[in-house]
Amino acid sequence: MSKPQSPIGSITDVGGLEVGHFTDARRPTGCTVVIAREGAVAGVDVRGAAPGTRETELLHPSNLVERAHAVLLAGGSAWGLDAASGVMRWLEENSIGLPVGFGLVPIVPAAVLFDLPVGDATIRPDASAGYQACVSAGRNRPTEGNVGAGAGALVGKIFGLHRAMRGGIGSASITIDGITVGAIIACNAMGDVIDPDTGEVLAGARTEDGRSLLNSRKALMAGEGPKPVLAGTSTTIGVIATDATLTKAQAHRLAVVAHDGLARSINPVHTMSDGDTLFALGTGKAGKSAGMMLLSTLAAEVTAQAVLRAVLAARSLTCGQMHWPAATELVHSPTSAP
Repeated sequence: MSKPQSPIGSITDVGGLEVGHFTDARRPTGCTVVIAREGAVAGVDVRGAAPGTRETELLHPSNLVERAHAVLLAGGSAWGLDAASGVMRWLEENSIGLPVGFGLVPIVPAAVLFDLPVGDATIRPDASAGYQACVSAGRNRPTEGNVGAGAGALVGKIFGLHRAMRGGIGSASITIDGITVGAIIACNAMGDVIDPDTGEVLAGARTEDGRSLLNSRKALMAGEGPKPVLAGTSTTIGVIATDATLTKAQAHRLAVVAHDGLARSINPVHTMSDGDTLFALGTGKAGKSAGMMLLSTLAAEVTAQAVLRAVLAARSLTCGQMHWPAATELVHSPTSAP
């Protein structure tokens, strides 16, 4: 067996995919699109209790449509779902979609995260934003950090918004024996982001003075009461993709097991305040299949790595009376490790 690549690639290493961001210059918000011009076998799994989604039921393994032509990730809460119509318009203009006898219908599942507390909440991704994300799409490694769907992301909100830190969007991939699995994740989690290899908290809730990381798990177990913002005001969303040949049932399973990567890198995760949703795409460009054990292991790994990259690429933000530092500039608490 060939030596695996270090997980420092990106989802665009998966053949058949393009990624584009739109970041709104008026406030930190935006959207990210993953385009499969030839279509990709698609699946989805929703674990958070407060999801904002579109076309997820269509992806159930027992339902008719097998392939998606793009997946949209957006800020703006439920308003951001409007950006998917712009993605559809761009795909139709480029002759991409499902033939139905009367034209093409692009299949564009979507999920949103809640970034309304960051700046003017009346500014959110719309159809024009989705269209522009498609215009910018390409095969290059996507920009990470506070761009696209991760522009307004925050993490560690479990003890209040004032003690949170910057989230963002990140990507990673691994290739083994000619099969690549990649992920792009927009992390706006209620919980902390944790390096699964070391147990170190990289970003999340801060101590009351704001100068160091708290470690939310330990604080909760010690009896500190959570003070989260309104339900549904967090969420981590993303796309996991492979160039292996997949059935629709296998794509669904890949989305399911990819959530293991969220559980390794975010704690707590899948809360009542999160709408955690992961899509899976299989382009088949490798021209061969791989065992689900291998694909599942890689899917969880690249998901966790993409979460870490999201916060490590983030930059601090001051908005009104709030200041949210980035992981790279905050002194880690000695209690971070478990």
